[in-house]
Amino acid sequence: MAKALVIYATRTNQTRSIADLIAEGMRLSGVDVTVINVNEYEKKGINAADFDAVVLGGATYHGEMIGSMKTFLFLLEKADLEGKVGGAFGAYGWSGEAPGRIFSTMQNVFRMKMAKGPLMLKSASLGGGVQMAQGYGKEIAGMLS
Repeated sequence: MAKALVIYATRTNQTRSIADLIAEGMRLSGVDVTVINVNEYEKKGINAADFDAVVLGGATYHGEMIGSMKTFLFLLEKADLEGKVGGAFGAYGWSGEAPGRIFSTMQNVFRMKMAKGPLMLKSASLGGGVQMAQGYGKEIAGMLS
């Protein structure tokens, strides 16, 4: 069974809600998924390289990626993620830069095999957000076949 890791950084728990829905979509597709807050990564002794897919999410706050995810991306450069499946997502209020920046880092720096694009939602509960997030998880799961 394929294994995926979904890591999120959040301020208001919107990004966490999106992470849970993406994980649900992946689980519906038969993937074993671990979801954790970025602040728990090192505490739990998790190694992203042990997973077939890594999905990262961070909120946008005042046009910037939330600091804990920005710092985490530097840490994750040391993991060997080249060729692994990946996705990026995030919640935002106005502009939503973070998911695109995370996606770009994963694709160009980590050299991962990425989903079609980043998932950007204002809220998991608005305008079909539940279906979009679950669908994103299913898309990533489909790349593991």
